[in-house]
Amino acid sequence: MIRDRGAWLAGALLAFVTLSGPAVAASPKTGKSGAATQPGPGAEAEPVLPALEPRAIELLKAMSARLAAAKTLSFTALTTYESPSRIGPPLEYTTLSEVTVRRPDRFRVITAGDGPPLEVYDDGKTLMAYAPTEHLVAVADAPPTIDAALRLLYDSAATYFPWADVVVADPWADIADGVEVAFVVGQSHVVGGTTTDIVAIVAGRSFQQIWIGAEDKLPRRIRAVYADDPSRLRHALELSNWKVDGEAPDAAFTSAAATAAPRVPFARPDPPADVGKPSAAPSKPRKRN
Repeated sequence: MIRDRGAWLAGALLAFVTLSGPAVAASPKTGKSGAATQPGPGAEAEPVLPALEPRAIELLKAMSARLAAAKTLSFTALTTYESPSRIGPPLEYTTLSEVTVRRPDRFRVITAGDGPPLEVYDDGKTLMAYAPTEHLVAVADAPPTIDAALRLLYDSAATYFPWADVVVADPWADIADGVEVAFVVGQSHVVGGTTTDIVAIVAGRSFQQIWIGAEDKLPRRIRAVYADDPSRLRHALELSNWKVDGEAPDAAFTSAAATAAPRVPFARPDPPADVGKPSAAPSKPRKRN
């Protein structure tokens, strides 16, 4: 899911305080004697941090169990993210991915969007990242699990999918690692065309809302804001067209076009180490007439 680690989001409690009412925002502190104390003149009351609510944890575990138990998964992932603009307000960009998974070691991702298209195929033996516009492919031996293949893509090519936690072997382990706050917001009858339970969590540097199908326990929408982003840019993931334990034949996890394309090495788009450094022999300024 959309997640990262680090200091927690300072403004994450705003939604909780708004939903929970003044009793949360003005909850008194307890003195050494055990009696409630009120803040002194001019002091602001400290909000009580919401804990890991049992109902929120129950919903997250149910979602994770449903995903982990599936032998095959397929879904459509519409990712929307904001990016700063030169005039101030953020611009919005989108990608659309068609994802098919067959545990424990096969997956396919076909992504179109506001940038170059990308196709990824893992047939359990060979991992291919194919750029159809350039007709180039990066190829590596496939790791033994989907989790390891996703890690290889990130480490070797900085390719990250915001829905990655949906397809890993143990989604709950990924969610639980770093969760500091979890509470139930309520229900929606709009998102995903069904009834969903809405859970909010603080995990590392991210504050997220997750819409979980009340009946099928599948994630339908995830929205995130990051603590270390001063612009509070928003990231959203819509998950639709779910098929659980459907057909996923071997042919789904390879591509004749990708196999036939010229090969290039996996490479991260990191800037060269000397970017920003002055050249060893700067040119002399030209004389003015």
